[in-house]
Amino acid sequence: MDAHELLMTALRGLGVYVLVLAVIRVLGKRTVGNFTAFDLLVALMLGEVVDEMIYGDVDFLQGTVAILAVAGAKYATAWLSYSVPRLNRILEGTPTEILRDGDLVADGLRHERMNELEAIAALRLHGIRDMREVKLAVMEADGEVSVLKHDWAEPVRRSDLSGGREEPEAPDDKRTDTPKALGLAR
Repeated sequence: MDAHELLMTALRGLGVYVLVLAVIRVLGKRTVGNFTAFDLLVALMLGEVVDEMIYGDVDFLQGTVAILAVAGAKYATAWLSYSVPRLNRILEGTPTEILRDGDLVADGLRHERMNELEAIAALRLHGIRDMREVKLAVMEADGEVSVLKHDWAEPVRRSDLSGGREEPEAPDDKRTDTPKALGLAR
């Protein structure tokens, strides 16, 4: 096997990586569940390459080159995503509001291709019986729905009963319920 053929294998691996990534990104976050789009893509591609290598359809060296090319692409995109926050929004996606102050957000549901019954089912999984309890529900970049309740809907805490002493308010950079932390700040 010559260097040209190995280079073509690496290029095919990278080409398939880009193609499958584009398809997964078009299909949306719900397609990948807890995986990020890149995690699912790498798992699928590596599984296929390993399958071809095991059955002898692809030479071991060729399969190794493809695996290394895919792993290198995954490493590079993870590094870029970490190093360049704006690029992270493109590569991994951003959270989408699906419910705000007890009302479903039609644009968010449409963006995620999620119907009302699916949104309500996701709320039930968080123990929400009444949508009015929800301050904000967000489809996260990994496909999970996170829910923030209104203060009045939260369970009673010990500090609520201890003579009115309040717990200190966390600074904004430590809170999970700010627009910045939710990835919604523009």
